[in-house]
Amino acid sequence: MAGDDPQRAATRRRRQLWAGVLALAGLVLLVIGLTVADGVAAWVEVVAAGVLLLASYVVQTLARRESVYRRDDRR
Repeated sequence: MAGDDPQRAATRRRRQLWAGVLALAGLVLLVIGLTVADGVAAWVEVVAAGVLLLASYVVQTLARRESVYRRDDRR
């Protein structure tokens, strides 16, 4: 299983990067939706921000689960 460790680490880093990008986009939309936008556009941006933040949380949880709960076949 030692051959899979670099690939697993790369996958974990890629998932964490995507989680960060999604979280940043969600936070930007949330700030814009709460401060600048008005009316229906504000609600759409706030809902989109919530979806992006939730997606970021899910991707981050998957990356964390892969690193913490991975199966070790070394005996």
